[in-house]
Amino acid sequence: MSENVRELTESSFEEAVLKSEVPVLVDFWAVWCGPCRMITPIVESLAAKWGEKVKVGKVNVDDHPAIAERFQIMSIPTLMLFKNGQVVERVVGVAPQASLEKKFEPHIA
Repeated sequence: MSENVRELTESSFEEAVLKSEVPVLVDFWAVWCGPCRMITPIVESLAAKWGEKVKVGKVNVDDHPAIAERFQIMSIPTLMLFKNGQVVERVVGVAPQASLEKKFEPHIA
């Protein structure tokens, strides 16, 4: 994981995501998931591009099933953008970086 992307856990999720003052992009993934490995470099690139404007985190759904269940994650990878503690965008599956930027950037100040 890059320095711009942090691992999120059940104990850190609320503070890091739901109480964040900046938007938070969360990547729900699992080690065994091939498409998850494909989207990782894109997520890291977005984290580097957006810098301080957005926090980026990853939730391993196998290690933290309660978070996945809470947000009704049915397929991975799922990317969710949280703003003011609310989900404002959700993308399921692998998508090109340009389409992710187009979808998420209107929510980023």
